[in-house]
Order: sequence, then structure tokens, then C-alpha cells
Amino acid sequence: MQATDIRNPTERNKLILAGALGIVALLFLWWTFFGFGSSSNKGGVHPAGQSTTSVANRGVPSKLSPPSAVDLNAPGQDYLKPVVYPRPVSAPEAGRNIFVYYEPPKVEKITVTPTPTPTPTPPVLLATISPANVFARTADFTLEISGDKITPQLRVVIDNSELPTRYIGPQQLTASVPAALIANPGSRPVMLRSPDGKVYSNTLTLSVAEAPKPNYTYIGILGTPHHIDTAILQDKGNKETLNVQRGDLLGGRFRVTSISEKEVVVVDSNLKIKHSLGMTTQGDRSNPLQRPTPRVDSEDDEP
Repeated sequence: MQATDIRNPTERNKLILAGALGIVALLFLWWTFFGFGSSSNKGGVHPAGQSTTSVANRGVPSKLSPPSAVDLNAPGQDYLKPVVYPRPVSAPEAGRNIFVYYEPPKVEKITVTPTPTPTPTPPVLLATISPANVFARTADFTLEISGDKITPQLRVVIDNSELPTRYIGPQQLTASVPAALIANPGSRPVMLRSPDGKVYSNTLTLSVAEAPKPNYTYIGILGTPHHIDTAILQDKGNKETLNVQRGDLLGGRFRVTSISEKEVVVVDSNLKIKHSLGMTTQGDRSNPLQRPTPRVDSEDDEP
């Protein structure tokens, strides 16, 4: 930038004019903010923000007097009343974390067992049955029953099967039990009941046990193809071998009635029950007294 030449009259006049304008601007700013006397700021605002008009005109001291007391109970002065906050209510500290999700309380289910209805006393008394124990697979037999308040209309019912009944008197009757009803072991309920079911008795139990079986194994035969007269049996208890023929009695109870290549048939002499002993070659080879199954002799073999 080119320097000003103060020796030039034109340049010197410009500098003087600029300085005068600056002084005027400073004076104007001073008058605007501060003024040049006490009367020059009439109706204005004191630089400190306090009104000075009334003080200058009335001739009172410049120090302001304290404000007069205000009646807070006067109408329209409610907004000036101080706010009094109530004392906070004390509460015990929470016993659990209130920010955890809500869990409903567990309610224990109480199961109420209904009172069973008492069974009415049967109008007819069934006291005893004879026999009370039988073996399965035995023949038909007669069941004798004793009790009280027995009438001719009552029938003996075993395992829900009505049987032919013979009335003897108010305290006794009999019934014929078929063999098919005791073919298998188990318990059979016995009761008295009228055909319409309105009159009935209490229930007793007929026990059907499994019949004794012969404790022997059929392991061989002796004889010819046309005449087999001897069977070789082995006692399962002591592993002793026996040669038996038709009519022999095994163990004092089982009578031999038939001998063939396939089986030996024996009958329980007490219960009249038939048992079949099938041929087997799986004898106890660990017993040195056991003989091997003999060969059946043929008529064409040389002596």
C-alpha cells in the first residue's frame, strides 16, 4: 500500500478531516451513553439500570427508601405467599428389586378328596363256601354255600356266570360248578344274586390253584417199532433214571397210561388230571448214571 504524503496539501487536508470526524464520533458516543450533565438524562435510565427522574425532580436524596410492607393476606396477594413443602413421608426400603419383572405368587393347589359313599350292607349274608380251594383242570364239582336270609329266588354267581342252584333252606344252598369255569388258575368271586339284581349278597373268593405236575423227563424208550413197552424217565430232582411201563405208579401219585415214541401219558390218581411228557434228548449229560437214549431194536437185526 502506498504511504501518504503529508507534504501534499490535498493529502494533509484529508487527514485533518478524518481526525475531526473521529473526534465527533467519540463525542456522540459519550453523549449517548453517559451524557454531559444531571439534566441531560431526564426521563432516562441510569447506567446502573436505576430510574433517576423522580429523584432529580423532587429533590430527595439519591438513596432509594426501602419498599413498604405488603399484606400477604390481602385479596389478590396469594401468589406472594411462600410455598411450604410438606415433610417427605418415610417408607421402609423395598425388600426386593422393584425393577425385576413381576412374578405371580405360587399358589399351592389343595386337592380335596371326596368322601367315599359308604357301601350299603347287602340284604343277604354269604358266610362260607365249601370247598374254598380247588385245583385247575379238575372235573365238575358241587359247591356248598351257607349264610342267612337265603331265598329260593337267589342264584349262585361265580365270575359273573350264573350257575344252576339248589335251594335247601334259608341258611343253605348248593350249586354245580362246571370244569370249564376252573380250567385256569386264579381267583373267582362268588356271590348270591336274584335274577333282577335287586337282592344280592356279599362276595367271597374261590381260589383255583395250579395242579401238581409230574417232575419227570421222558428221555428214551425200549422195545420194537411195533411194540414199545418201556419208557425211560429221568427224575428232575435227583437226576435218577427210571424204566417204567403202562400201569406203573410214579411217586405214588401219577399212573402211566400210555407210551409212544412222542410222549408218555400219566394221570394224577388223586385229581384225575392227565399230563403228557414229551420225548426229549436234552437230558443231563453231566450225570454219569444217566444212560444214553437206547436204540429201538428191529426184527430184521441179527441177535
